[in-house]
Amino acid sequence: QVQLVESGGGLVQAGGSLRLSCAASGRTFSRYAMGWFRQAPGKEREFVSAISWSGGTTYYADSVKGRFTISRDNAKNTVYLQMNSLKPEDTAVYYCAASRLRGVLTTTPVYDYWGQGTQVTVSS
Repeated sequence: QVQLVESGGGLVQAGGSLRLSCAASGRTFSRYAMGWFRQAPGKEREFVSAISWSGGTTYYADSVKGRFTISRDNAKNTVYLQMNSLKPEDTAVYYCAASRLRGVLTTTPVYDYWGQGTQVTVSS
């Protein structure tokens, strides 16, 4: 069982930056592929970014490529999402997720555990 707790959300002006963190419980964090998803009001949850077990492979949605960076620190059981050049359309609740599968995973059904989410609001 893995518990995930996101933090770092908030209100920021367009062009600003935020760093989200997702702390995981358990001793096998390094054996989980991790991902970030987001859900805006009235919209479906969408993929943002993913990272492999080791952190050696990452993947991004086209909408955030070049602006967001995912990373992980397996010694601290934490995955991060550095978000730069934020836009109003990035406003959403951001969720981290963990999967026992290998690779970088972009769809919600393959993830086994989810955090409660953290709100990111970007004002224009």
